[in-house]
Amino acid sequence: MSHQRTELDPATLGDRETTLLVKSILIPRPIAWVGTVDAHGTANLAPHSFFTMVSEEPPIVMFSSTSRKDTLTNVEATGEFTVSLVSRPQFEAANQTSARYAPEVSEFEAVGIEAELSAVVVPPRVAGSPAVMECTVERIIEVGGNHMVLGRVVQVAVDTDTLHTDSRGRSLPLAESLDPLTRLGRNEWGTLGEVLAIDRPQGA
Repeated sequence: MSHQRTELDPATLGDRETTLLVKSILIPRPIAWVGTVDAHGTANLAPHSFFTMVSEEPPIVMFSSTSRKDTLTNVEATGEFTVSLVSRPQFEAANQTSARYAPEVSEFEAVGIEAELSAVVVPPRVAGSPAVMECTVERIIEVGGNHMVLGRVVQVAVDTDTLHTDSRGRSLPLAESLDPLTRLGRNEWGTLGEVLAIDRPQGA
């Protein structure tokens, strides 16, 4: 079946419009709700949708800061951050933390988000998040106008009631119980929706 396509040239569109187009195609994107502290101990919290896992051994995640924001300054200064999962009940709060606050203002306090102490790192975690990763900075890489932050996962905390023990004896969180939010294009966010399960095929 053939499709009518609209061809779009990045050289004609320019970087900004091309980026908006690509972000509307690369969906859904998981959200890293990144917690950091500055050199004076002020906590910062900001959502980043350029986020994924990049290594299994050791477990390393990455997020990309699209400009020089407080999050980037803080991880450079301290070498630590937390990633709290944004669940559906935290929709409005997470969106509000994307606003530009002065460096000396804590988004936890400004938005009314309860913080909790981390187990291993100094930056706090979001108390209401169903799952949190604590990370130490592995490397920061400049990519175009962005900075990609690679973080080694040194601690994971998951709400016990989200865990399910599978046939292999592994306790892992159920997607429906985590109820995560994702970023789409424009000002749109996404919920989990239908979950499809299928085993990987065996080799011939």
